[in-house]
Amino acid sequence: MIPAVRTSYNQQFTNTRYQHFLKGIELDAGIAAAFRIAETPVFVPASLTTKLVQACEEIVNVILRPDFKTITRDAIPAELKVPRENDHPHFIVIDFAVCKQEDGSLAPQLIEMQGFPTMYAFQDVMARQFRTHFDIPAHLSNFFNGIDENAYYELLRKMIIGDCPPEEVVLLEVKPEEQKTKIDFYSTEKYIGITTICITDLIQEGKKLFYLRNGVKTNVRRIYNRIIFDDLQKQSTGLPEHVNLFQDLDVEWITHPNWFYRISKYTMPFIHSEYVPKSWFLHELPVLPTDLENYVLKPLFSFAGKGVIIDVTADDINNIKDPENWILQHKVKYAPVIQTPDGNAICEIRMMYIWPDDTPRPVLIHNLARISKGRMIGVGYNSKDTWVGGSCCFFEFEQQA
Repeated sequence: MIPAVRTSYNQQFTNTRYQHFLKGIELDAGIAAAFRIAETPVFVPASLTTKLVQACEEIVNVILRPDFKTITRDAIPAELKVPRENDHPHFIVIDFAVCKQEDGSLAPQLIEMQGFPTMYAFQDVMARQFRTHFDIPAHLSNFFNGIDENAYYELLRKMIIGDCPPEEVVLLEVKPEEQKTKIDFYSTEKYIGITTICITDLIQEGKKLFYLRNGVKTNVRRIYNRIIFDDLQKQSTGLPEHVNLFQDLDVEWITHPNWFYRISKYTMPFIHSEYVPKSWFLHELPVLPTDLENYVLKPLFSFAGKGVIIDVTADDINNIKDPENWILQHKVKYAPVIQTPDGNAICEIRMMYIWPDDTPRPVLIHNLARISKGRMIGVGYNSKDTWVGGSCCFFEFEQQA
């Protein structure tokens, strides 16, 4: 999207470099990615960077509303509520489509957001390997707010581990070795210094949790939570005996599971911004639009695009039995702005925040990108295309323009 940088990158690209890049990631993380990594990063011009940051901060302002917990009280299904919810999420990620405005300029449009961590450790591994194997201009950065790689990991360690001994903090997932994101678990262990365990590895004694570390029963004081609790509920009967995480336990959550639902598609109807498509809870829709082709229907409780209806019809809406669990959102038109050797691609940019307990508002620190040549964005789609998949952005900033 920065023409000169894009042209230079495409000219320097070779498949040999790309394979060395992938091998560099594998050597760094200790495992190959279980999803497709794109051949290119996304180069974001200063004008779009400014709009992305503005859009994020407008969304953060809504999350900072004194009544935010009140307006999102129905966001958490009763059966999925977890005790000991804290005052704010430690992680927020916000996904935007890159679109074109009527004047031809680029602008973001909100797609999704989550009060939940993404691949914070791995995204820096990827960015570093792009710099190692390709000529990325030095004035472009994958970080925000003036931080560098050392400061980035220090911030993450301080927030995830805090004042606990690292062995008393665990990354918790369901069957972590089977997850497509497991490369991030390996990178988290390497750079943050905590252990990844499965929910079936937890041992409960009263309200306390333990796990076996090298055969020694070790207290779990903090959980860096990577479990999506509605997925856990669906899988629960097929798992071996495991701790019930929906009870009151003597443990600190980073991030507490309830925030996954509070900051989600559920929040979108409350946000009013030029960078947020208009959205309504389906049961509160004042009148059915006559141009349904310009809308998309999304279930509130789903993950990775499951259940989304892109080509909406009146019958689709009439057949929904639980309209309170759906939103109707104005459709976003992705712009094919990334030039590749075999056709232009569209992209989505994830802006990654942390929210330490000692800061008044979340802090933007990193990013993630997804590149696609199909109708759906995500690492599980377009598997036969090239120059698509998971990626990261390098941003240009106004003072450097």
